[in-house]
Amino acid sequence: MEFEFTLKFKIDAQTDAQFDEIVERLGAEGCTDAFVGTGIPGLLGLDFIREASSAEVAIVSAIKDVQRAVPGASLVEVSPDYVGLSDVASKLSVSRQYMLKLRNKYQGAFPAPAHGGSTLIWHLADILKFLSSSSIMRIAPEEIELASVAEAINAAVLANKVFGRQALNHGLPGSLEL
Repeated sequence: MEFEFTLKFKIDAQTDAQFDEIVERLGAEGCTDAFVGTGIPGLLGLDFIREASSAEVAIVSAIKDVQRAVPGASLVEVSPDYVGLSDVASKLSVSRQYMLKLRNKYQGAFPAPAHGGSTLIWHLADILKFLSSSSIMRIAPEEIELASVAEAINAAVLANKVFGRQALNHGLPGSLEL
């Protein structure tokens, strides 16, 4: 099965300056299924379309491949996870207005945002699970799985940042260590 996801890594300035070398090393480590970009200094983004038996296998293997190719690269985020309603609408091929209508219609049941600043941000998995379990839309189980694995890894990245590595690796998918 194919899984589409994005990995973002923090890299040091010296590594950032060696883009061509990074791309070659990524290819040698198995990342030939990714588009690589460094549009923001100090960040490395990879858009993957990876064939794997599960979303967990796809994402964890990609993270390990990147970490072998770019020693010292620190995982920042796995997508799809954090989304606005416009992102969800685009992903599901519906209008933003339709998503707003659903949020308003199902106020008590619609998932709470993960962040409620000037822009509301949700975890994609929460919205997909809600839409599926409420029989509002048919959502492929692998899409829910992909968003759930991304959310779990992002939670681990945040735990690592706040509490250190001891908290991080407990409950992580596979044998992943960040």
